Amino acid sequence: MAARHDIAAPPEQEGGAAPADRTPSTTPAEADVRRRARLSRRWQRDMRWSPYAFVSPFFLLFLAFGLFPLIYTGWASLHTVELTAPTDMDWVGLRNYTRIFDDDFFWNAAKNTLTIGIISTVPQLMMAMGLAHILNYKLRGSTFYRVAMLAPYATSIAAASLVFVLLFGRDYGMINWALNAAGFDHVDWQNDKWPSQIAVSSIIIWRWTGYNALIYLAAMQAIPQDLYESAALDGASRWKQFLHVTLPSLRPTILFTVVVSTIGASQVFGEPLLFDANKGASGGAQHQFQTLGLYLYEQGWVNQHLGRASAIAWTMFLILIVIGIVNYVISRRLRASS
Repeated sequence: MAARHDIAAPPEQEGGAAPADRTPSTTPAEADVRRRARLSRRWQRDMRWSPYAFVSPFFLLFLAFGLFPLIYTGWASLHTVELTAPTDMDWVGLRNYTRIFDDDFFWNAAKNTLTIGIISTVPQLMMAMGLAHILNYKLRGSTFYRVAMLAPYATSIAAASLVFVLLFGRDYGMINWALNAAGFDHVDWQNDKWPSQIAVSSIIIWRWTGYNALIYLAAMQAIPQDLYESAALDGASRWKQFLHVTLPSLRPTILFTVVVSTIGASQVFGEPLLFDANKGASGGAQHQFQTLGLYLYEQGWVNQHLGRASAIAWTMFLILIVIGIVNYVISRRLRASS
């Protein structure tokens, strides 16, 4: 007969090893505190370094396409270097600068830049001020007019210049047709000095008047209406309100537009280049509307004198620095007087 074997669990011994404790080492409250601490540190790092990450693309592009060309042209301006061999440089010091200052074509381009800048800037800002003053009043479809103001600015320089070339054509241009209908003789807009500069300036006026008008309009809308109401109670007409309220309030904005327009006028390039019938960098057969930008292009890419073109570029840069200093001095005096 088979023996019966009863299998029973061994009794728990006293003083034996206790069962393993499966309780977690940290409580849920402590885990939440640690998680919040990690998120806080991450948030602090994000707040500290995110702004630098957001602006870093601009500085990288500026280093590649702004600072490096500036340093390279400054170094090349002290050497004789040709465009066909940009790595072969011969040290000449300030010879490139003395040569361009002795060059009559440089002074001719500087005079043309100055006259075109005056002819284009003064009427442009006056027209922009008048348009902004009109748009400042409540008009039907004011949004449409404001958008239309930016249409010339959004148009490419090439398209605008080619249209104006047709308008100022000597034989079949619409401007000469209108002058002939009014009893005046035809004008050679491309070969005469002053007519050609007026024609180039008209392209600049057409492209930038609306842009400056919107800047003036934004500044006008920031003027408190209480000033106009007080002037109206004193019996001031709209013209006197414009002279004694609007213009004094717009002095910083006017100064800004004058400086920006002056800088833009000193860098005029596309309009005179495309207005030339021969599409060259000479600015007409007698250099009658050649600007500093065209003169730089002619020396560097037509005559292939890269060192001399670099000296011209740095000369223009120094001129812009002088303009900036004058702007700073005038703005400080205006703030002090106000």
